[in-house]
Amino acid sequence: MKNGNNLFPVFFKLEQLHLLVVGGGNVGLEKLTSVLRNSPSTSIRLVAKEISDEVRDLAKDHPNVKLIEREFRPYDLEDIELVIVGIDNTRTSELIRDMAKARGLMVNVADKPELCDFYLGSVVKKGDLKIAISTNGKSPTVAKRIKEYLNESIPKTIDEVLQNMNKIREKLHGNFDFKVRTLNSITKDWLKK
Repeated sequence: MKNGNNLFPVFFKLEQLHLLVVGGGNVGLEKLTSVLRNSPSTSIRLVAKEISDEVRDLAKDHPNVKLIEREFRPYDLEDIELVIVGIDNTRTSELIRDMAKARGLMVNVADKPELCDFYLGSVVKKGDLKIAISTNGKSPTVAKRIKEYLNESIPKTIDEVLQNMNKIREKLHGNFDFKVRTLNSITKDWLKK
């Protein structure tokens, strides 16, 4: 029996991968926006029967996004490493997923957790700090509320703390006990602010 959320959190270096997005409507826009907000230089091929003006507007500021306005074809999966499907046709979504899986690709099908190898969680980003939130596909609304809470709760100065901690870390060269004591001291001071 499965207990809770057994997903393994991973942060992809998406800008080193090639992504296919199938869908050019509201869901495609949502997925494209999420990817570009987090990894703006990702190589993206977006294929859709119809591409909305909003998707076009977003893509025009990103030369790494290639828009192809036509129905999906199996060869769209060539030279791709991740696939996001955001269309309203469940049967077509399943077929695209099956073709991608046959090539060993990881797939996310919007609003179909049972067809997903990975989920696009809500993300809190403050400088170099990034926190991903997952509800195991159960409630994007809860994830969004937690994201809002964390965005409000984590001070903007966290990035300054991270930069300072990195400088300290570089100077310590492996003295783990000292690193822990230093981190605890700085964190306590930071939390008092």
